[in-house]
Amino acid sequence: MHFISRLNSLLLTFLLTLVLTGCPGPSTNNSEETTENSEAAPEEVLLEPFDAPKLADLDAKVKWEKQPVLDSLELLRERQSKETPIATVPEALKLKNTTQEINAKILSALGRLPQNDEEVDWNATINRHVGADMKSTNPIMGSSAVEFEVSSLTGFGLFSFDWNFIPFAVSDTVVSWESSKDKLYDKVVLRKDLTWSDGVPITAHDIVFTFQTIMNPDVPVPAVRSGTDQIRWIQAYDDQTLVYFHKEALPTNVWNLNFPIIPKHIYEKSLKEDSTLQDSEYHVKHENNPVTGGPYEFEKRVRGQEIILKRRESWYMQNGKEVRNRPYFERVRLRIIQDPNTALLALKKGEIDEMALNPELWKTQTENEDFYKNCTKANGLEWVYFYFGWNCKTLFFEDKKVRQAMSYAFDHKEMLNELCYGLYQPCTGIYHETAWMSPNPMTKPYLQNLNKAEKLLDEAGWIDHDGDGIRDKEFDGKIIPFQFSIMTANVPLSLSICTLLKENLEQIGIICEVKPTEFTVMQEKARNHQFQAMFGGWGTGTDPDTSINLWKTDAGRNYGQYSNPEIDKLFEEGRREFDKDKRAKIYGKIHELLYDDQPYTWLYFRNSFYGFNKDLRGYVFSPRGPYGYGPGFGSLWKPVSK
Repeated sequence: MHFISRLNSLLLTFLLTLVLTGCPGPSTNNSEETTENSEAAPEEVLLEPFDAPKLADLDAKVKWEKQPVLDSLELLRERQSKETPIATVPEALKLKNTTQEINAKILSALGRLPQNDEEVDWNATINRHVGADMKSTNPIMGSSAVEFEVSSLTGFGLFSFDWNFIPFAVSDTVVSWESSKDKLYDKVVLRKDLTWSDGVPITAHDIVFTFQTIMNPDVPVPAVRSGTDQIRWIQAYDDQTLVYFHKEALPTNVWNLNFPIIPKHIYEKSLKEDSTLQDSEYHVKHENNPVTGGPYEFEKRVRGQEIILKRRESWYMQNGKEVRNRPYFERVRLRIIQDPNTALLALKKGEIDEMALNPELWKTQTENEDFYKNCTKANGLEWVYFYFGWNCKTLFFEDKKVRQAMSYAFDHKEMLNELCYGLYQPCTGIYHETAWMSPNPMTKPYLQNLNKAEKLLDEAGWIDHDGDGIRDKEFDGKIIPFQFSIMTANVPLSLSICTLLKENLEQIGIICEVKPTEFTVMQEKARNHQFQAMFGGWGTGTDPDTSINLWKTDAGRNYGQYSNPEIDKLFEEGRREFDKDKRAKIYGKIHELLYDDQPYTWLYFRNSFYGFNKDLRGYVFSPRGPYGYGPGFGSLWKPVSK
């Protein structure tokens, strides 16, 4: 289980689920809960017919270059072999995590892989926390955090990337991977010992079928078409050999290769009868009892309560021989607990083994002996930002000066110091300061300045004309008061931040209504631009180009309908530039332009804060948190009880 499925390495991760649950969560890509309005109109042709050349002819004209085929667990083992632990396990288990020095000791001791198989409790179950139920077990239908998490355990994939976002093909599933020197083709040879959970062999034809299904405009895939649509064609030359034909030579092509795979033998005929892949009796049957291609299969699912996955012996055993690494856990139980406080009680009781902690829980409810009796906690850097998103096609927020005024009106210090307990750093745009593509010098955080906010509003024409204390402006002969609503999930931190905005705006004559919104409703309204303002968050993608889907005019996840032709142009330049230093300058400029335009009020970067049962080992953090990369979850294990 050492690959990351496309659902878990998707471009960017929309954190509505996390906002809903109040938990930082894993991610998901991108990060980590992606929702996207990438569905095309039925009449649109997404995939043109293609006459693929014979493989011999292609080999004759193409100069192939070998690409890495790796085992992510071995990569982590190699890394850890060069790291000297700064604490022993018994020492780390006695520590209370009150400083970054202590945090480093805990991770150094408890984040390590087992030294040998005898240390591992191979019969163990890990009880994980998720904040919401999954909508679909079909990986190409995924659109939320829990769906991406489940798919990373049950799904079949060919590619992954490490904690530094360096891509590779996965040795569990791939024999060889080659790219053409001109970057227009990728050739992959699959292993022959791959089967679906029903025993049918996994072949190259499954990948081709899935690609064509994703590109079928009648199939309502909510997320995975983005990126996949940059592939011109995929040809299976036999059961194991695939060639990906790209539309053009781009440095981002490598990220488009990896999308979730579904079994052709299950869906080929039924797709013609029901293109939704979910409404017919046949599809409902496979929704409830899905065929999986990864290390785990579904054992039990109680909607709204739990999802239990069982280690699939046919994944790692073939003809009595172990052909792949055996997953460390016999079972993975995902417990659905929406309320963070309830989840923390379950963690303390040992009913769950891990959970993401919001600032309040980290600071006020995990400091005493009651918590440290059975648990410990750890944190790491994560490139996840939260924001107020302004709908730029509303009368209120079409003017840049108004959006800037919103950012000056908000009390960022109170949010960071009081509501977030000083745990998060201010966010100053779409890229984290430690990312290679961030601008130099970095943009500066906004600070509350009510005088500046009022001046900008006056310049934009929002003045209290009738003396009622509320700013207003004339549109088409009608006076419109500055009164809008902000959509947010119904969880304490989200509500507190939006309520602070409401109180700040009241001081300068603006009425803001905070509207708690159920998660699925919020997703739908965001996709359809049916909001005036919203509170949300994004995780990081594997490449800066991934944010094109947020900011390019009319892009699928450009929920606020922002448009800037210069940014559109820069994104196109960035995805065609192979020199990393030149790319960094392009994306740094995009960052600066966006920060000047303020289509979002950027609020904070949220690091990963997690509580773990003391029996859990092997957690290692990355800019995507502890799970959203290779090996991620695959490095977790429990030791044999002594």
